[in-house]
Amino acid sequence: MLLRLRWYKMFIEIDEPFVCEVCGENVKPLGYSCRDHCPKCLCSKHVDKEPGDRLETCNGILQPIGLENNSKKGYIIIYRCNKCGMIRKNKMAKDDNFDLLMEVVKKNSFDMKE
Repeated sequence: MLLRLRWYKMFIEIDEPFVCEVCGENVKPLGYSCRDHCPKCLCSKHVDKEPGDRLETCNGILQPIGLENNSKKGYIIIYRCNKCGMIRKNKMAKDDNFDLLMEVVKKNSFDMKE
């Protein structure tokens, strides 16, 4: 585990395997950064107040709702917690299901027009 201190918050890098609570996928470590969501269904668990601290008590499921393109970080997935409604963002991983993410973006843009 790598501990990075930033001037505004603590960032604890955790890259370990887990089983996705949503789809059951056996998720392997990313190897080059933190793995915090399932590459198959793109869901995550709401367990952190700050990245890697595991201090959040909500424990809801963070579901992908959108996408941003950051010129320095690349694609950023936008999540909403299904339990508390908190919005979180995380960098897309190289092996993430991009087709599913495009479906989510398309569905949510369509829902916003209704």
